[in-house]
Amino acid sequence: MLTLSPEDILAVKLSLQVATAATLLALPIGFAAAYLLALTKMRCKAILEGLINLPLVLPPVVTGYLLLLLLGRKSWLGQLLGYFDIRIIFTLRGAIIASAVVGFPLLVRAIRVGMEGIDKQYMQAARTLGAGWWDTLFTITIPLCSRAVLAGMTLMFARSLGEFGATIILAGNIPGLTRTIPLAIYEYTSTPGGDSMALSLCLVSVALSFFVLLIGEAANRSLARR
Repeated sequence: MLTLSPEDILAVKLSLQVATAATLLALPIGFAAAYLLALTKMRCKAILEGLINLPLVLPPVVTGYLLLLLLGRKSWLGQLLGYFDIRIIFTLRGAIIASAVVGFPLLVRAIRVGMEGIDKQYMQAARTLGAGWWDTLFTITIPLCSRAVLAGMTLMFARSLGEFGATIILAGNIPGLTRTIPLAIYEYTSTPGGDSMALSLCLVSVALSFFVLLIGEAANRSLARR
């Protein structure tokens, strides 16, 4: 029987909050990165692509440790954030940043594939008719790759729901603050007699991820009909 404690329900809410914030935070940066990779002839494109895809091949724990070094109090960036009284380590912000970094390559890759499928003649025609860069972006590029954007957001959201390694390094496993579903499952599996609670959260995680994918597919089909 599926039973969730108040702490488990809070973990579910935190997971949804982290996944939503991470996806929205990464979307504009991911769109810009995909645009540079797909529609420009910039130099060192291979280096940029490698840096973007690095979190896909690195163990999440390594990604989390690198973020810890970058955002820790002793780093220049951490000291700068501390000057403005912004704390990242062992906070909800840290969990969001960890999920955003790990899921970012999936978002960029999906959007890039959609952009590469756009017929460049549409953009050239728009420019010939006097449309500026912004007009072309909002009337040609974004509408034609909207399904790819949605697919990338769906993949990143689902990936963020299951993020564990980078989160536990950067944000810790603090109940009610940074303990998301994967961290709660880890806690239960490390506790004698916690197997049933871990299984309940596993089922919730599977159901949430499947529901997100179904919603994404339904929205994708709706955009295709338009």
